Amino acid sequence: MTDIVRTETILTSDKLNVLHLALESVSAEGGTVGLPNACYTDDETMERERDTVFAKHWAGLGFTADIAKPGDCFPIDFLGQPLLMVRDKGGGARVFHNVCSHRGMILVEKAGPSKGVLRCRYHSWAYDLEGRLRRTPYVGGAGQDTHPDFDPTCHGLREVRAHEWLGVVWINLDGMAPPFEVANDRILARWREFADAPLVHTGEDCRLTFELATNWKLAIENYCEAYHLPWVHPALNSYSRIEDHYNIVEPGHFSGQGSTVYNPILSPDGRKFPALPNLSATWDTGAEYVSLYPNVMLGVHRDHCYAIVVLPDGPTRCRERLCLHYFDEAVRDPDYAELRLTNQRTWSQVFMEDVFAVEGMQKGRASPGFGGGVFTPVMDPPTRCFHVWTAQTMLDGPRGREAARAAAE
Repeated sequence: MTDIVRTETILTSDKLNVLHLALESVSAEGGTVGLPNACYTDDETMERERDTVFAKHWAGLGFTADIAKPGDCFPIDFLGQPLLMVRDKGGGARVFHNVCSHRGMILVEKAGPSKGVLRCRYHSWAYDLEGRLRRTPYVGGAGQDTHPDFDPTCHGLREVRAHEWLGVVWINLDGMAPPFEVANDRILARWREFADAPLVHTGEDCRLTFELATNWKLAIENYCEAYHLPWVHPALNSYSRIEDHYNIVEPGHFSGQGSTVYNPILSPDGRKFPALPNLSATWDTGAEYVSLYPNVMLGVHRDHCYAIVVLPDGPTRCRERLCLHYFDEAVRDPDYAELRLTNQRTWSQVFMEDVFAVEGMQKGRASPGFGGGVFTPVMDPPTRCFHVWTAQTMLDGPRGREAARAAAE
C-alpha cells in the first residue's frame, strides 16, 4: 500500500512539473505556443483552475434576471460547489453557500420566490434573506427552540462576495480579490457610456442555454477572435466582414474583437430597437465583444447588450447561459415582440454555428500530436492574451509555486 501511494505521488509530482514547464512556455514574453492538452482534459488541472483562475478573481455566476424580485432564490452548482443567489429585502444580490449550517443539507433545491425565509427541510432551521439563522426548532429539546449554550448568531449561512454589473451576478470565492470596480476598472472605463444604462429584460425571449461537449476555455477562446468569421458565420460575415473587425487586447483583464459595421436587418421594414441616448458616434455603427476573464463573454451595441456566463462541468463539458438586455422600457410593448424573438433567434444561430468548432477542438485535445498549437501574429493576439493570463494565474497559485520549488531542486 505504501509503495502504491509513493508511486502515485511521484506520478502526480512529475505531471505537475511537466504542466508547470508548459505554462511557463505559454506565459513567456514573445511566445506563440498555447496551453497544453492537460488544461482541457485533466481533472487535477481543472481543480487547479478552480482554486486559482476562478476562486481568486471575479467570476460570472448568474444573472440579475435570475433573482429579479426581493425574495427570489436561484440555486446553482459552480465548479462542484452548491451556491445560492438571493435577492434580499433591500434589493441587493447576495450569494451564499447553499447548505444548512447544522448538518450540511442542501438548503434550496429549486429556483423561485422564498417568501423571505430559507428553510431547511431536514430539521426546519430557518434563515432570513441576509443569511442570519432565525429559527432552530427543538434545539434545546422538544418544544424548546433556544438553548443557553447555542448562539444562533454564530451559525448563519456562509456568504460569498457578490457584485452586479451589466446584468451579471459576479462572485469572488476566496474573498481576497480587489473590489469589482478596481479589479475591472479597465472594462468599466472602456464602456463607461453604458454605466447607467437601464437594463430591460423581457423574459424567455432574452434567454438562451447551450450544453457543450467542450472545455470551458475553448468557448472563451473562440469568442475572443474574428478569424473564423468567413467560414463559420457566413451570414454574419455578409454584413459584418472580417475586415470590419479589430482586435481588443487588455493583458491581464480581457480580450476580444470589435466591429465597425453593426447594422443587422431584423425586420423587412427596417424597424430597430430604441438606442441608448447620448452615445458617442462610435456606437452608431460600432459594437464590441470581449471575454472578461475568466468566464464571461460580453457584447455591447447601441440598442442592446448581452452576457454569456460559461459554467465548467468538469474538464470536458460546459454550459453557456446567455441573457439579453435592451436599453428602453418601450421594448416590452407587444409591438416589439416579433423583433425581440428575431433578435434572440439571430444570436442563437450565430452561437450554434460555433458548436462544431469548440467541440471539434475538444476532441483534438486528445491527440498527442497536438502540443498547444500556434498563435498567428495578426489574427490571434486576443486568444493568446487569454492563454497568457490563464497560465500566469495558474503559476501564481499554490501548486504552481510548489512545482517551481520542485523544478529548482
